[in-house]
Amino acid sequence: MAMPLSLETAEYEFLVSPLSSVQGLPTEPTTLSVKVRFGAVSDAGRVRPRNEDHYMVARVRRTFNVLAHNLPKEEMPDFLGEDAYAMVVADGMGGMNAGDVASMLAISTGVKLADKSVKWGFKINEKEARDLLSRTSAYFREIDRRITRKSESDRRLFGMGTTMTLAYSVGIHLFLIHVGDSRAYLFRKGQLQQLTRDHTVAQALADAGEIKQQDVRKHLRRNTLTNYLGGHSGKVKADVRWLQLEDGDRVILCSDGLSDMVEDPGIAGCLVENPEPDAAAIALTQLALRNGGKDNITVVVAQYTIPRPGEAQPPLEDTADHPDQAPVDSTSEYPFPTEDFAAL
Repeated sequence: MAMPLSLETAEYEFLVSPLSSVQGLPTEPTTLSVKVRFGAVSDAGRVRPRNEDHYMVARVRRTFNVLAHNLPKEEMPDFLGEDAYAMVVADGMGGMNAGDVASMLAISTGVKLADKSVKWGFKINEKEARDLLSRTSAYFREIDRRITRKSESDRRLFGMGTTMTLAYSVGIHLFLIHVGDSRAYLFRKGQLQQLTRDHTVAQALADAGEIKQQDVRKHLRRNTLTNYLGGHSGKVKADVRWLQLEDGDRVILCSDGLSDMVEDPGIAGCLVENPEPDAAAIALTQLALRNGGKDNITVVVAQYTIPRPGEAQPPLEDTADHPDQAPVDSTSEYPFPTEDFAAL
């Protein structure tokens, strides 16, 4: 469990668009033709008495079903649709049971905010991508306000906070919004790349050149957070990133219960040995447990199958393969009745 420190290092900025170097509009597969399979595990670990991590995987769908018409068939398709996917991991912190509440509250509040939005972001271009990232960053600020308000109104929850790392994919586009030290990785063609930067004192020292990057893992302040949700009264800053996916990519979200126990080469090797996302999530969790399991462990693995240019794509109807996964989840019950948060 990471501990907070009042020092902000995250930057609110839009990285270079992956479309900026493309002449004209690229040919992209339909979002319904991009297949995504998931595996997810959340485990309390071997040391901590309860699990303060929470995660969520969701499919977001926009559909247009024509029920009746008398137009020529070629003039009116029976079905139009778009698919997007959201994955989020939150690692709570705080005394007593407050960490459980903070991570749960962050995810549930984010879902309610998204549900009220008039735009969800299905058609991606430069403007829509910036709007999506700006809107989602605003959700993070509102989540921060609500966690802060709840913390200040209930002494049992005083000082609670949480990390949160969100991945939102639309077709070949992947958006990341990140606060804290829960990580997002990209596994592509056998190579593992960390997509997020840890918001910790140790990483800030490495960024400033005070210590070497390889010394971050062993530094005494490696788990002291410089940025998190809760305690900022809505002034929290989130890192954002936009990149394009390729066929065969795997995106991994995890709490520091995995990354502290398993170094990147170990994560990459486990992914090579376990090509299926559900098996990979289980194997990564077991590896962290074997290495000590000193913190709660949460792992979400998403595997993308993307049609290549020129490949035949399925007809535009609701026939895309979206198998339901049965994630392994040992998350314990919330420490307070859900009615406590009905007003949210």
